[in-house]
Amino acid sequence: MRILIVGAAGTLGTAVCDALGRRGHDLVTVGRTSGDIRCDVTKPEQLQRMWESVGRVDAVAITAGAVPFAPLPELDEAEYVNAFEGKVLSQINLVRTGLSHVADRGSFTLITGILAREPIVTGAAAAVANGAVEAFVRAAALEMTPQRINAVSPSVFTESLNDLGGLFPGYKPADLVDVARAYVKSIEGAATGQVVEVP
Repeated sequence: MRILIVGAAGTLGTAVCDALGRRGHDLVTVGRTSGDIRCDVTKPEQLQRMWESVGRVDAVAITAGAVPFAPLPELDEAEYVNAFEGKVLSQINLVRTGLSHVADRGSFTLITGILAREPIVTGAAAAVANGAVEAFVRAAALEMTPQRINAVSPSVFTESLNDLGGLFPGYKPADLVDVARAYVKSIEGAATGQVVEVP
C-alpha cells in the first residue's frame, strides 16, 4: 500500500514508519521541517498543496497533534483553541480534504490518547481534544463507507516516562512498538469507527 504518514519524524511517527516499512508498504512522509513533503497540517492553505504533491494514496496515518498542559486555572481560552486547532481541527481537515485522494477502500488512522478516558491534573485541554477526535471518528465512519476511519489511543509512551512519568502516576505505559502495531491493525484490518486503545 502507498501510505501517507503525517508527523513521520516524531517519536511515534518514527516507530509507525518502521513498522509499516518492514511490512513492505510504500511510505510518503510529511512534516513541518522534514519528510518527503513539508507541510504544517494546522494551516488549511498548505493542505491543498500537500495533496497536489501527494496524489493518490491507500491510507493516511496521523501520528502528531499538539496540546497544551497546564493547571486548570491557568488554561485560558487561547490554549483551549490551540488544543482544538492543533489536535482536532488539523485531523478533521486532513480527512475532509483527503477523501478524494484516498482509495475507495482506503483508510484514515487518527491519533487521540488515554486522557479522553482517564484524565490527569493539568490535562483538561488535552482531554477535551482527545474526546473530540474520538467522537469525530465514530461519526465520520457512518458516512465514509467503503473508506474507513479509526483512531489509536495510547497511554503515555514507555519511552517518554523519564520526561512525563510524573504526570501519569500509576498509569500503565504503552511501548512504542505496541502503539505502532495498533496503526498496522487499523490500516491493514477491516474495522472502522473504532478507537484502538494501547495498552
